[in-house]
Amino acid sequence: MKKLIVALALAASPVFAAEGEPFFSLRSTEFVVTLGFLLFIAVLLKYKIPGLLLGLLDKRAAGIRADLDEARALRDAAQLVLASYERKQKQVQEQSQRIVASARDEAMAAAAKAGEDLKLSIARRVKAAEEQIASAEASAVREVRDRAIVVAIAAAGDLIGEGLTAGDSDALIDQGIALVDARMH
Repeated sequence: MKKLIVALALAASPVFAAEGEPFFSLRSTEFVVTLGFLLFIAVLLKYKIPGLLLGLLDKRAAGIRADLDEARALRDAAQLVLASYERKQKQVQEQSQRIVASARDEAMAAAAKAGEDLKLSIARRVKAAEEQIASAEASAVREVRDRAIVVAIAAAGDLIGEGLTAGDSDALIDQGIALVDARMH
């Protein structure tokens, strides 16, 4: 404290050179201001105000440091969550692409199966139509034969009735039986 007073007195030496009233008088404004300033500094030092201020500043700096550390930790946690969501999004996107590809493959398989089923259905219908045509053709041929037989029998009856001899008649009957037998077997 003495060193401080000496230092202030030496700093105030230019004031001593002033003319007029003496410096150490209560009428001198410089002296009163210097005394007030020294008293203010003494009170600050007695109650350890600079230490308290430095403590408060250190405490505030520690609080700010803690807030920054917490903010870094939150940022790191947020980055981890973001990375997790990005991975999940990528997995979901890949899964949706697999689902779309699977659906496309299933649709192509269903279309191919439907095409095969259509071909089989058409082939069955064509076969059924061919069988119906063959049956109708066979029926028509039978009808024509039956009609030809009826006409032939009627014509034979007319010929026989017009003057066929008994020997000729027997020969024609034998010939008709042989013909029918040859066609039936």
